[in-house]
Formats: sequence, structure tokens, C-alpha cells
Amino acid sequence: MGAKQSAGLLVFRRRGNSVEFLLAHPGGPFWKHRDEGAWSIPKGLIDQGEESQAAAEREFEEEVGQCVAGDFIALAPCRQKSGKVIHCWMVEADLDLSGFRSNTFELEWPRGSGRMTAFPEIDRVAYLAPDCAFRKILPGQAPLIAEALERLGVADERGGRTTTP
Repeated sequence: MGAKQSAGLLVFRRRGNSVEFLLAHPGGPFWKHRDEGAWSIPKGLIDQGEESQAAAEREFEEEVGQCVAGDFIALAPCRQKSGKVIHCWMVEADLDLSGFRSNTFELEWPRGSGRMTAFPEIDRVAYLAPDCAFRKILPGQAPLIAEALERLGVADERGGRTTTP
């Protein structure tokens, strides 16, 4: 059996000579007190027979509560530590996040209690400058930010180099 396949969107907005990336913090008790290295692009599993970009758009709407339209640019797939492969598209959108809402999942909580509790899949979203995005994103997804910066011709603030589109 092959690795699980997920699809997501890396939404960005321009701010002067830089950009900001929309990242999501996972909900639930496991992630409650984790911040740096815990955020993710909004993403989810690709359903059987579903096109990966359609899955990315569906997952974004489910997790953020908004649809995104625009020019979708495919990024190189990346593999997370779990082995899951993430297919990602970057797209420019300056979204109003005040209406943010996420779907929920159920989990036995507290563990061993026999009680099922609903938690939001994503508990918050934010546009982050590249240096902050690199600190907060799961390490296995950092290549998505780096490739997006390269494609946009924006300085990679980790190394201070400027790339060209």
C-alpha cells in the first residue's frame, strides 16, 4: 500500500516587497500548547477518485470556511515525517479571516473517559511573514514556503538571499 496522499493550498498575500502566508493551527488537545513547528497549510486527505487540486480546494473550504479562486500554481509535492505526501498549490488571496470557521472532529477526551468531545480541526488561522511562517510551520512543509518565495522572487529571510522568478 502506498503512502497516504493529502492536498492543500498555500494562500499568500502581498505586503509591499514581501508576502505573507496563510497557515493554520491544528485544533484539539494534542496541539493546544504547541506553536512553533506545529502550524500547517490547510490540507486533508484526497478522496478515492478525487482530483488532487479539487481536494485541496475542498479541504481549504472545510478548514477555513472560505472558497479561494485565482491562478493556482502547483508546487513540488513534499513528504512529511509520517510518510504522507502533500500535494500543494499556491494561490494569491487576501482573505478576511474574521469569519473563520472550521469543521470539527470527535475524539475520546479525556482519554479513557468514554466521552466523545468535538474539537475544531483548525483552531486558528493567520497570515504570517516568511520568517515567522518558517518557525511555525511543520518542518516537513517548510519546503513549500521556500519554493513559493523562490517563485515569487522574494528574499528567503532565513538566508537573506533574494531569488528571481
